[in-house]
Amino acid sequence: MQNKISTPGALLDDSGNLLQVGWSPQPLLDSNLEKANFYQMKFLQSLRLKRWDYYGITTPTHFFSFTISDIGYLGMIFAYVIDFNKKTHHEETIALPFASGVQIARNSTEGISRYANNKVSLVFNKLSEQRVLSVSWKNFENNQDLNAEITISEKPEHESMNLVIPIETKRFYFNRKINCMPASGWVEYLGQKHAIKPENCLANLDWGRGVWSYESFWVWASSSGFLSDGRHIGLNMGYGFGDTSKATENAFVLSDRIQKLGEIKFHYDSGNFMSPWKMISDDERLNLTFAPFFERVAKTDLKVLNSEVHQMFGKYSGSLVSDEGEKINIDNLIGFAEEHHARW
Repeated sequence: MQNKISTPGALLDDSGNLLQVGWSPQPLLDSNLEKANFYQMKFLQSLRLKRWDYYGITTPTHFFSFTISDIGYLGMIFAYVIDFNKKTHHEETIALPFASGVQIARNSTEGISRYANNKVSLVFNKLSEQRVLSVSWKNFENNQDLNAEITISEKPEHESMNLVIPIETKRFYFNRKINCMPASGWVEYLGQKHAIKPENCLANLDWGRGVWSYESFWVWASSSGFLSDGRHIGLNMGYGFGDTSKATENAFVLSDRIQKLGEIKFHYDSGNFMSPWKMISDDERLNLTFAPFFERVAKTDLKVLNSEVHQMFGKYSGSLVSDEGEKINIDNLIGFAEEHHARW
């Protein structure tokens, strides 16, 4: 069921078909989206391509998130901050018709994604073993600026969840999720400079490319943190759109190594997202309870295009079993789980 891709190559052939379907622990495929071929009227195809780089930084007290995206009809630039102790959140978003001014790197392994105007500047630069984030957002909250300079370490041996699956005819999801990358630097928020230190701060990246159905739904759950013995532990789980018969995105990361999982059943109440969630893998190697303590709601309604996200921040507890058979106890690991409906 879990088809592992092991051969480097292109994502699409000359007719726009996926050349390989499955997952891999390292990025192997070139994102040649220029070969996408799903409309007879070629000039419309660029309006259906979706590309984004979403970074999150988990600290002991906050979650800082920065995104540059081009979803075809629009560019969406946004940043938000979750304060774990105060149970508060602030978010700012810029919507750009036809993604004017947005630059997105071709692949996750190199290049620069950026956007800048007279108020906002976001630059994400992938270097050999680092990712450097530079953020400046004037008057972000209470007439105070949000600024950040963060260096994220990404060793070559650090494994990630790379997924390629089809969505209906000639549509597809090409994604890389990286958890547990040590982060250093600083974030200036509400006049306070927060030190980002690798001994207690970890970054995650959601790097997405593809062509979705107009109406889409997904659930995604993630965490990057530490075990009691100091080892890094990361979670990446999800379901919703696409044909997952060859591979799911479900995995956990233990000390830089991907531990691949198959299907995971989610049990939660969409009428009360704050009630506990339950996640259990089909082989019972993952058995977790997620207890939310804060709900972030993000809505965009442009009539033809709309999106609604309920992203819950909370604590994971339960157990995992590694490929080697080690049982790992999880206790109050901070992370998030979200439900997302979109027409885009």
